[in-house]
Amino acid sequence: MSWAGPDEVFLSTSLASYLDKKLLVLLRDGRKLMGLLRSFDQFANVVLEGACERVIVGDLYSDIPLGLYIIRGENVVLIGELDLEKDELPPHMTRVSVEEIKGAQKAEREATDLKGSMRKRMEFLDYD
Repeated sequence: MSWAGPDEVFLSTSLASYLDKKLLVLLRDGRKLMGLLRSFDQFANVVLEGACERVIVGDLYSDIPLGLYIIRGENVVLIGELDLEKDELPPHMTRVSVEEIKGAQKAEREATDLKGSMRKRMEFLDYD
Protein backbone atom coordinates (compact mmCIF):
# COMPACT_ATOMS: atom_id res chain seq x y z
CA MET A 1 0.00 0.00 0.00
CA SER A 2 1.45 3.35 -0.98
CA TRP A 3 1.21 6.65 0.82
CA ALA A 4 -1.49 8.93 -0.55
CA GLY A 5 -0.20 12.18 -1.97
CA PRO A 6 -1.67 15.61 -1.10
CA ASP A 7 -4.23 15.46 -3.92
CA GLU A 8 -5.66 12.13 -2.72
CA VAL A 9 -5.81 13.32 0.89
CA PHE A 10 -7.72 16.46 -0.13
CA LEU A 11 -10.26 14.40 -2.08
CA SER A 12 -10.74 11.91 0.76
CA THR A 13 -11.63 14.64 3.29
CA SER A 14 -14.79 15.97 1.75
CA LEU A 15 -15.32 18.63 4.44
CA ALA A 16 -12.07 20.31 3.38
CA SER A 17 -13.81 21.70 0.31
CA TYR A 18 -16.35 23.42 2.60
CA LEU A 19 -13.81 25.35 4.71
CA ASP A 20 -14.64 29.07 4.93
CA LYS A 21 -18.05 28.51 3.29
CA LYS A 22 -21.51 29.02 4.75
CA LEU A 23 -23.04 25.68 5.73
CA LEU A 24 -26.30 24.29 7.00
CA VAL A 25 -25.85 21.59 9.65
CA LEU A 26 -28.83 19.42 10.56
CA LEU A 27 -28.55 17.86 14.03
CA ARG A 28 -30.06 14.66 15.42
CA ASP A 29 -32.46 16.62 17.64
CA GLY A 30 -33.86 18.41 14.57
CA ARG A 31 -32.11 21.75 15.05
CA LYS A 32 -30.78 23.53 11.97
CA LEU A 33 -27.56 25.50 12.43
CA MET A 34 -25.91 27.81 9.90
CA GLY A 35 -22.47 29.35 9.91
CA LEU A 36 -19.01 29.48 8.35
CA LEU A 37 -17.06 26.25 8.64
CA ARG A 38 -13.75 27.08 10.29
CA SER A 39 -12.48 23.65 11.36
CA PHE A 40 -13.33 19.95 11.45
CA ASP A 41 -11.74 16.63 12.35
CA GLN A 42 -11.97 12.96 11.39
CA PHE A 43 -15.02 12.46 13.63
CA ALA A 44 -17.02 15.22 11.88
CA ASN A 45 -16.69 17.48 14.91
CA VAL A 46 -17.09 20.92 13.36
CA VAL A 47 -16.51 24.53 14.38
CA LEU A 48 -18.90 27.13 12.98
CA GLU A 49 -18.12 30.84 13.16
CA GLY A 50 -21.02 33.29 13.26
CA ALA A 51 -23.39 30.40 13.86
CA CYS A 52 -27.13 30.85 14.21
CA GLU A 53 -29.98 28.45 14.78
CA ARG A 54 -32.80 28.73 12.26
CA VAL A 55 -36.15 28.09 13.95
CA ILE A 56 -39.19 27.54 11.72
CA VAL A 57 -42.74 27.39 13.06
CA GLY A 58 -45.39 27.23 10.34
CA ASP A 59 -44.76 30.16 8.00
CA LEU A 60 -42.63 32.03 10.57
CA TYR A 61 -38.89 31.81 11.01
CA SER A 62 -36.11 33.44 12.97
CA ASP A 63 -32.34 33.11 13.18
CA ILE A 64 -31.10 32.93 16.77
CA PRO A 65 -27.43 34.06 16.94
CA LEU A 66 -25.05 31.64 18.68
CA GLY A 67 -21.59 33.01 17.82
CA LEU A 68 -18.67 30.57 17.68
CA TYR A 69 -20.16 27.08 17.97
CA ILE A 70 -18.60 23.64 18.32
CA ILE A 71 -20.71 20.67 17.24
CA ARG A 72 -19.90 17.12 18.26
CA GLY A 73 -19.76 14.89 15.19
CA GLU A 74 -22.08 12.21 16.57
CA ASN A 75 -24.90 14.77 16.58
CA VAL A 76 -24.49 15.68 12.91
CA VAL A 77 -27.01 14.19 10.49
CA LEU A 78 -26.34 16.31 7.41
CA ILE A 79 -23.95 19.04 6.30
CA GLY A 80 -24.59 21.05 3.17
CA GLU A 81 -23.32 24.23 1.58
CA LEU A 82 -25.71 27.16 1.31
CA ASP A 83 -25.87 29.01 -1.99
CA LEU A 84 -25.46 32.69 -1.17
CA GLU A 85 -26.88 33.70 -4.57
CA LYS A 86 -30.30 32.10 -3.97
CA ASP A 87 -33.03 32.83 -1.45
CA GLU A 88 -32.79 30.33 1.37
CA LEU A 89 -36.52 30.13 2.05
CA PRO A 90 -39.72 30.28 -0.01
CA PRO A 91 -41.22 33.78 -0.40
CA HIS A 92 -44.27 33.00 1.79
CA MET A 93 -42.06 32.65 4.90
CA THR A 94 -42.05 35.63 7.28
CA ARG A 95 -39.03 36.60 9.38
CA VAL A 96 -39.95 37.46 12.98
CA SER A 97 -38.04 38.42 16.12
CA VAL A 98 -36.46 35.85 18.43
CA GLU A 99 -39.11 36.55 21.10
CA GLU A 100 -41.96 35.99 18.64
CA ILE A 101 -40.56 32.68 17.38
CA LYS A 102 -40.00 31.42 20.93
CA GLY A 103 -43.63 32.26 21.73
CA ALA A 104 -44.77 30.41 18.60
CA GLN A 105 -42.60 27.40 19.59
CA LYS A 106 -44.12 27.37 23.07
CA ALA A 107 -47.67 27.50 21.67
CA GLU A 108 -46.85 24.66 19.25
CA ARG A 109 -45.41 22.53 22.09
CA GLU A 110 -48.46 23.16 24.26
CA ALA A 111 -50.81 22.14 21.43
CA THR A 112 -48.79 18.95 20.89
CA ASP A 113 -48.81 18.17 24.62
CA LEU A 114 -52.58 18.69 24.73
CA LYS A 115 -53.09 16.24 21.86
CA GLY A 116 -50.95 13.64 23.65
CA SER A 117 -52.79 14.03 26.94
CA MET A 118 -56.18 13.77 25.18
CA ARG A 119 -55.05 10.52 23.54
CA LYS A 120 -54.10 9.08 26.91
CA ARG A 121 -57.50 10.00 28.36
CA MET A 122 -59.30 8.37 25.42
CA GLU A 123 -57.28 5.12 25.39
CA PHE A 124 -59.98 3.31 27.37
CA LEU A 125 -62.22 3.56 24.27
CA ASP A 126 -59.86 1.35 22.21
CA TYR A 127 -61.28 -2.18 22.43
CA ASP A 128 -59.02 -4.28 20.22
